[in-house]
Amino acid sequence: MNTVTSYRQISANLTRSLAVIAARPDVKRDGDYYLARIGSVKSIDDFLKDDRLFNYAMAAFGLKDMAYGKAFMRKVLKEGVDGQKSFALQLADPRFREFAAAFNFARYGGTATTFTRAQQGTVDRYLRVELEANAGSTDEGVRLALYFARKAGDVASVYGLMGDAALYKVVQTALGLPAAYSNVDVDKQAAAIKAKIDLVALKTPEGLDKFLSKFAAHWQAAKAVDQLNVPQIGLGQSTLAVFSNDALLKLQGLKTGR
Repeated sequence: MNTVTSYRQISANLTRSLAVIAARPDVKRDGDYYLARIGSVKSIDDFLKDDRLFNYAMAAFGLKDMAYGKAFMRKVLKEGVDGQKSFALQLADPRFREFAAAFNFARYGGTATTFTRAQQGTVDRYLRVELEANAGSTDEGVRLALYFARKAGDVASVYGLMGDAALYKVVQTALGLPAAYSNVDVDKQAAAIKAKIDLVALKTPEGLDKFLSKFAAHWQAAKAVDQLNVPQIGLGQSTLAVFSNDALLKLQGLKTGR
């Protein structure tokens, strides 16, 4: 099954596709554990000391690879998202802001985990991430398309597309831009992309479907002629960030796990 067909099959039956993922024994077991315990978490310390609970939440927000950095995440959670100087808002990667907003101990204290976004909302995110990962095991292009469909509605500018490696890969592929184009001046890239993409249209089902169909066709064609060798991309990874997550840990002078 090619990229176009696979993407359309999953996206057209999204509810059923998610239900299949949710019914997997390992996924159901972890989800049940999370929902049974998250409501009893009343502090950042409670959250961080339950590895299974914390790791599940991190995976739901695409931050699985940062689960080891508890001191880093403690700072993210402690400062929340109120005020332009909060730690999460200083980071280029939007996933940290989303995580801090979902588990907003800084604003709501012990009631932070009582909201839907911290409970079923996080489980729903986890299922979607698992669905995308499962699709990517056979075709990374389908994973990228599903990820783009999930994130496109939140993108406010061309820089939002460029600041996420996975979103930008979809844009580059759909527009036929070579990988080396990433080395062009950022503002020039933004201007060129803005001239070719209608962000408003991407927020409509028709416009999004048209754009992703174009991406999938280009991706499939590139695979067929073996002209594009694309590595796995960490979804949400910023292409505009100066520092890696490890570097950020060091810069903050934080010791992992404390």
